[in-house]
Amino acid sequence: MDPDAGPEFWQKVLTEGHPPLRVMHKLFRYLPSPPRCKVCHNPFGGIGGKLCAIFGYTPSRKNPNVCMTCCERLPPGGAEVDIAVLFADVRGSTELGEKLAPSAYAEMLNRFYRTATEVLIRHDAIIDKLIGDEVMALFIPGICGSEYHRRAVEAASALLKAVGYGAEAGPWLALGGAVNSGMTYVGNVGAQGIVDFTALGDTVNTASRLASSAAAGEILISAAVYSRVAERFPDLQERTFSLRGKESPMTARVLGAA
Repeated sequence: MDPDAGPEFWQKVLTEGHPPLRVMHKLFRYLPSPPRCKVCHNPFGGIGGKLCAIFGYTPSRKNPNVCMTCCERLPPGGAEVDIAVLFADVRGSTELGEKLAPSAYAEMLNRFYRTATEVLIRHDAIIDKLIGDEVMALFIPGICGSEYHRRAVEAASALLKAVGYGAEAGPWLALGGAVNSGMTYVGNVGAQGIVDFTALGDTVNTASRLASSAAAGEILISAAVYSRVAERFPDLQERTFSLRGKESPMTARVLGAA
């Protein structure tokens, strides 16, 4: 990739796609095992990681969450594009941490990370962050295709089911979340040799705060997203929320596990 590529390059990659990256997404999702590059899903662990390392797909020294191919070859910078952002986090994690032994608590969170990674990768997400008790994922048109809003909501629904909502035994983890969309700065961000592929802006902040308002077993879908997926997810209940830092109340639709 051209190291001097500017916003026009990023705009094209993020909206129209980059063929090699799409191929890597399709290939690497079937190779074991985590952890993975958060951009191309190249496995760092297991047999798949050993195989990919032969071809240079090893963790970058600039950011161990991204492989050298994606980090070193992607130029600095980015562009403003419309994307969908998903946040999901564990409810009552502080209380769980007090009740469980440290090793049991860590195992529970690791199970959540594994489950979330598998679900989100299947839906062509870029997993921006797995931190604490929370996951943040990006659904970018250049990777997900034109139906990226739908892919985000389907991923959120699948994540609820993956932790047990809708099953006879019930959930093994209390989880809530939200999906929002809008113009967002996306790209390789950083300084002093440390870079990270991420998304920045009000769309991300709003998604995070909306997710905090969801009850366990709920995914809150912003009006911007629901207008694009209403036919696929009809008749969802509408609620109004007052979010921290927002002057006006915000409406959202409530999605639960079917």
